Amino acid sequence: MTAQSASRVTIKDVAARAGVSKGAVSLAFNHKPGLSEATRDRIFEAARELGWAPSPTARTLAGSRVDVVGLAICRPARLLGLEPFYMDFVSGVESVLIERSCSLLLRLVRSVEEEVGLQETWWRGRQIGGSILVDFRADDPRVAGVERLGMPAVAVGHPSLTGGLTSVWTEDADAVTEAVRYLAALGHRRIARVGGAAALGHTSMRTAAFDEAARALKLAGARQVATDYSGEAGARATRALLTAAPPDRPTAIVYDNDIMAVAGLSVAAEMGLSVPDDVSLLAWDDSQLCRLTHPTLSAMSHDVHGFGAEAARTLFGVIMGEGPGSHPVPTPVLTPRGSTAPPKV
Repeated sequence: MTAQSASRVTIKDVAARAGVSKGAVSLAFNHKPGLSEATRDRIFEAARELGWAPSPTARTLAGSRVDVVGLAICRPARLLGLEPFYMDFVSGVESVLIERSCSLLLRLVRSVEEEVGLQETWWRGRQIGGSILVDFRADDPRVAGVERLGMPAVAVGHPSLTGGLTSVWTEDADAVTEAVRYLAALGHRRIARVGGAAALGHTSMRTAAFDEAARALKLAGARQVATDYSGEAGARATRALLTAAPPDRPTAIVYDNDIMAVAGLSVAAEMGLSVPDDVSLLAWDDSQLCRLTHPTLSAMSHDVHGFGAEAARTLFGVIMGEGPGSHPVPTPVLTPRGSTAPPKV
């Protein structure tokens, strides 16, 4: 369809394409009840294909302004429900939305490509006023997609991953370096890291920082393992590391989240190893989980709730027309507890 013909597309054309009435199209775009999700999605898809959206003037006259912020997460529902990071992050986002009488539209997706289509549907359907984007990858297609749509968005990720989008981020490389230096200062020379998904940009940055710190400290026994952040994967990685022969077995392990660290603590107990006498463990994010274990887990402490709140506040700034920018939040800091100690000689 040409640009000229697209400009003549009407709500009647969208209704015909979707096989519904004009009233149903109006319900969908005004975010009103009375339609199934399948019908609503079909209407938005028809509008997208035809290049049609209701005019801002018409929506204002209809009194249908939607105070909703979007957040799509590419994680299995089972894992998301167990992961303290996103529970704390969403709680922080909600704390700001409540102040502004806004709502959060949360959706789980299976791929970044699926999210690109979802964000377009949300924006063209006027279901959201802006979106919070998380878990960036190298050459992430969401950057170009959001810029093409002109949709207000804040990217939770390092500026090197988020293109020209306004970003909120932590300096993960500095935190990883601090963790490795701390363990090395205790006397550990064989340090392992159980990392997250290799495709994620922040995982790549942590991996590179770990390698660099190990080289600088001449830690010949440093090793890294990629996982999917789940407790099961963390347990498998820990078991593989701790069943290695003594010259290769690490005396300290750093985990990319607290779920995997707790799983690692259980594996050590299962194998009859004492923490921290036989192996030191260090978690990331420092949720309540880290303080409920025995021994309590040393961690790279991070105000995840505050991180989510800052992301939401920054998004409202973008919606109000503030220019793009980079908004670093405090880097995770080391909190030593009972799970780290000098290695046995």
